[in-house]
Amino acid sequence: MPEDEKLPFTAHLEELRRRLIVCFIAVGIGFVISYAFSKRLFELLMKPLLAAMPPEEKLIYTGLPEAFFTYLKVAFLAGVLLAVPVILYQLWMFIAPGLYDKEKRLILPVVLLSSLFFLGGSLFGYFVVFPFGFKFFMGFSSDYVRPLPSMKEYLSFSAKLLFAFGIVFELPLFVTFLARLGIVDDKFLKAKRKYAILLFFVFAAILTPPDVITQVMMAGPLILLYEVSIVGAKIFGKKQQKEDVTGPQERAG
Repeated sequence: MPEDEKLPFTAHLEELRRRLIVCFIAVGIGFVISYAFSKRLFELLMKPLLAAMPPEEKLIYTGLPEAFFTYLKVAFLAGVLLAVPVILYQLWMFIAPGLYDKEKRLILPVVLLSSLFFLGGSLFGYFVVFPFGFKFFMGFSSDYVRPLPSMKEYLSFSAKLLFAFGIVFELPLFVTFLARLGIVDDKFLKAKRKYAILLFFVFAAILTPPDVITQVMMAGPLILLYEVSIVGAKIFGKKQQKEDVTGPQERAG
């Protein structure tokens, strides 16, 4: 970034404040829209668990206001999901002044792909991980042990997993973007593969509930996504390296 375009620290804080306000407004609008459908949204969220439970079983709430606040939280989380494109756009625009012009042109495609990858990760958690995981957990019931999941408990559990899977599915896009900028390449990623796998299991243990099954179901896709990232880095990284090599020759000519 040219010296005359550098902003003082206070200006960066003001820029950050302005973009955070835009994010909060987007989440607020999403919350208002989602609240009208909060009950239906929670019913959709419950389907994987209800499919694993006996037909006569239902979720419960143990406090009088629990159902009301659960629907509020559902509307808020849905509002955040609706605002994800706006949040990602504001994030990238905040760091855009530190990028070159050719890098700035990647912002809109990255924002679009980031939103799609986040949605894809959440859908993977909902349609793949939830049915298998809930069936496993419900398998511990017996004649003497009966599961009684509450609305509050289930929302906390499921929302945490959905957002976690949405975030981890950003890995290939993030690494490919770094490769496009020339920060990493496929050789570096291959050399650090074993360390990455260890970090994935640590990351999964932090983000998921303390059970081995859920942690493996998150670490497994992360390992696969890392391999996809290596392919992306190889394709885009080689292109960047080629530009770096030919650039000086063209300028010399």
